[in-house]
Amino acid sequence: MTQHRSWKRIALFAAPLAAGALVLAGCSTGSGASAKEPQTITFAFGATNDADKAAYSGLAQAYEKAHKGVTVTPQNLPAESYQTAVATRVQGGNAPDTFQSEGGTGQSYSIIPFAKAGLLLPLTDSAVTSALPSSQKELWTYNGKAYGVPLGSNANGVIYNDELAKSIGVNIDASTSLDDIIAQCAVARSKGKTVYGLAGSTVPNNAFLALGLATSTVYGPDQHWNEKRAAGKVTFAGTKGWNEALTNLKKMYDAGCFQDGAQGAGFDALTNGASQGKILGFFAPSNAAKEIMDAAGGHVKLVILPIAAPSGTKTYLSVSADQSVSASAKTKSPKLAADFLKFIVSPAGQEQYSQAVGTIPVTATASTALLPQFDPVKGLITSNTVRGLPSTDWTNAKVYADLGSGVQGILTGQMTVKQVLQQMDADWG
Repeated sequence: MTQHRSWKRIALFAAPLAAGALVLAGCSTGSGASAKEPQTITFAFGATNDADKAAYSGLAQAYEKAHKGVTVTPQNLPAESYQTAVATRVQGGNAPDTFQSEGGTGQSYSIIPFAKAGLLLPLTDSAVTSALPSSQKELWTYNGKAYGVPLGSNANGVIYNDELAKSIGVNIDASTSLDDIIAQCAVARSKGKTVYGLAGSTVPNNAFLALGLATSTVYGPDQHWNEKRAAGKVTFAGTKGWNEALTNLKKMYDAGCFQDGAQGAGFDALTNGASQGKILGFFAPSNAAKEIMDAAGGHVKLVILPIAAPSGTKTYLSVSADQSVSASAKTKSPKLAADFLKFIVSPAGQEQYSQAVGTIPVTATASTALLPQFDPVKGLITSNTVRGLPSTDWTNAKVYADLGSGVQGILTGQMTVKQVLQQMDADWG
């Protein structure tokens, strides 16, 4: 995925997310830039709108303000082609000095493959390495060295209009089980609405929901499942939690929890359904809540909820920190570039970005003030009842793609749960 995940942009570039514990990092102190190297660097990103662009540019401006005599020049590349464009430049040796990247593996602009190829600047400052979420440092580190920093964390779940839901007698909060939600879907239907909107014709939205369900049924009880899959000790098809996740997704569909025609719907069904008050919620990263509320001029209040677990299973919230910034190994200003990344992952940089886009600082602690839309899930976040969407360290992007397309097959009756999971095992290699 790209940048802080505009909820529309997730439709184009959705990719696995990974969560980490929220830890405190040290601030950037001083420029760190040598007078012998150029005091101007570029910062490339793919913003989808003016608000996104302002968030990235704000990081550059805040750094310049705190470090007199240096210049960070923003470069907004076309969002739709950003991944390919920046990957081509990195591999071609003419990369921007610093640029938006993706933690882990599996995407064309992922950090670890670039690091293995010697294309990224290693970050050796202890203030950087200590700030990386401890449980997921593999997203940014290779052979013991860091090669990128996270922009912030997103809670990945449901963007939900609680006021609208309660007005029609639907009551769902962070503790509500999936079985209870399914039971309330008929109530929403009787009022001409549906509990959820689903863009079922798109791989990203389908996979996002499936992985959200698996967050609790698979990775909640076994956060090391991916490692076991890599070692050949488990399979998708042979794991009860994976079968349960996709089976429950079909139960939601059969109970009318999604809008009519969900299996063939695009993202316009979500935009139209939300704006017309026909859906109560949809599946997206948490920054989508701020984006929509800002666009509505404060007339709509949205909250974030986890994708619920079935009765008898503990609900875990997916929190992702994979959206990152890296520096080119070929930059002529390595000290300045490294110090800019140090600022991004500092408390000051994290606060600057999170307030602009509606994410969670990776430097957050139990006392950190989060935006109001996080109130329903604050207890899950502060108690570390979180897991990450796992695909960031799956072996290849086809596993994720076939999960998303397989979900549509399940909804249309063209595939079974077993067939989808067996295909994912075959993709794993």
